Amino acid sequence: MIVYLGIDDTDTQESRGTGRLARFIADELSSEYGILGVTRHQLFVHDEIPYTSHNSAAVIHIEGNGNGSMQKIYQSAREMMLSDFIVGSDPGICIAAAETVPPPVVAFGWSAKKTVLTQEAARYHAQSCGITLEGLGGTNGGIIGALAGVGLAASGEDGRFVMRGRSRMMTGSRSVDELLASGIDQIMTRDRELVSEGHVEIRKFPKPALVNGEAVLYVAGTDGHYQDLVVG
Repeated sequence: MIVYLGIDDTDTQESRGTGRLARFIADELSSEYGILGVTRHQLFVHDEIPYTSHNSAAVIHIEGNGNGSMQKIYQSAREMMLSDFIVGSDPGICIAAAETVPPPVVAFGWSAKKTVLTQEAARYHAQSCGITLEGLGGTNGGIIGALAGVGLAASGEDGRFVMRGRSRMMTGSRSVDELLASGIDQIMTRDRELVSEGHVEIRKFPKPALVNGEAVLYVAGTDGHYQDLVVG
């Protein structure tokens, strides 16, 4: 069972970011659950939407192990978020099993990328679809991004991984084999030509896009010499 745990609006201008908190939660959960990665999902940037820097939500992809694991994951993440609450933030948390995320929630996620949405709409969709969604402080505005992130992750076609296996350790010039072994599923050019050999120069660490449910690292270059691209 794949579980999506979405969080948003957990930070302020002076604090650590939501992505860092998501990676911390993922690391803590990894002692008991398989962590498939953490994705970043860009949402709509608009004057009517309060956000810290880029208005992006984070989603942790987790392998549940049955026996009420989803509730345990939720409670553990919730406690970590509350203990790390930052005054001035408006955190929201959402959790759902992949197979239970219905089309309306996926559509809500896509809408959150191009229009201003409300907490009322987020709560309506979560309640009507039986998805756990909760605000953990401040205005609770993060529930919008948390639900949208879960919907976008469930689509399998949005965002990029900020953590995937050992991908954050892949810096500098790395062989295609090394990158694939680190947790990246495919490497390809923007023309969708698969890259199976050669080396890729990594700017910071790979940020593979979520494409068809897989981590796809896009690159530019020829003749076995490539540069990583940030897409999604």
